[in-house]
Amino acid sequence: MGATVLIIEDEADLLELMEYHFQKAGFEVAGFLSTKNVEKFLEEEQVDAMVVDRNLPGAEGSEFVQKLRQKGINAPVIFVTAKDTDANVEEGFLRGGDDYLTKPFNMNELILRVHAILRRTQTAPLSTLSHRDITLNLETREVFVGKEEIELTKLEFDLLHALMSHKNSVLNREFLLEKVWEEEAYYQDKTVNVAINRLKKKIDPTKEKNYIKSIWGVGYTLC
Repeated sequence: MGATVLIIEDEADLLELMEYHFQKAGFEVAGFLSTKNVEKFLEEEQVDAMVVDRNLPGAEGSEFVQKLRQKGINAPVIFVTAKDTDANVEEGFLRGGDDYLTKPFNMNELILRVHAILRRTQTAPLSTLSHRDITLNLETREVFVGKEEIELTKLEFDLLHALMSHKNSVLNREFLLEKVWEEEAYYQDKTVNVAINRLKKKIDPTKEKNYIKSIWGVGYTLC
């Protein structure tokens, strides 16, 4: 959980749908409608996998990936494209692709393929998460704010884990209920509000650091 996937897809509705499903599956997501600004983003941020269309405005997707490979950017790439001939597929692999999926495609299959690529390419799972001065140890389930260990319940730990795994996103209550409580229909929005407030008091008892921000009518995000 917490791996970052970069998606380049020029159909806005499809990009939004892919972002939603990847976030729901626990990924951090960076989405682009073209190759513009992608190189700059990759210079500043590390990604674990890329999902790339080939029919893109301004640059053909596999040629763009080939260019990235020449610059030493080696994050695994899955092409998701309508280019479906044998020659197209071969071309995609020769230009630096690690997998190839033709449109129309099944969203679950795409996510499974990304998981499979990450299993092959990542040497070890991420054992800690950090945000500002908060450190979360996923193996020991310890939480530190600065050097002070904070005692959290299992639910509070899982809630903080969800927020820290998606620290660049606003998580709505429905998402949190599904990820943390795992029984979405049984609980109400108030359940999330109460748990968030309890978590805030434990990690920020003086209310000086304001780690968690409430976005009215949307959900919660780290700040």
